[in-house]
Amino acid sequence: MRWPVLVLVLLALALQYPLWIGKGGWLRVWEVEKQLTAQKEGNRKLEQRNTGLEAEVRDLKTGYEAIEERARFELGLTKSDEIFVQTPQQK
Repeated sequence: MRWPVLVLVLLALALQYPLWIGKGGWLRVWEVEKQLTAQKEGNRKLEQRNTGLEAEVRDLKTGYEAIEERARFELGLTKSDEIFVQTPQQK
């Protein structure tokens, strides 16, 4: 009577192996779900960045204020009637 029970337990374990560990098993599904979550978060951050860049491109195409602001802060340019004064920062 003990052999049939042992055989049935081993057969049940053999059938469970592909479900949990095999290709497409639950462990693989959980791993892929974690990767998918991380990828969605990365995509969300990139979409926010793209939205900001689109707004900046739209500003640059439609008005001169954005171009002037960029020239002032990034390139240090001034208008002809302005005087540039730079104060040292205290540390």
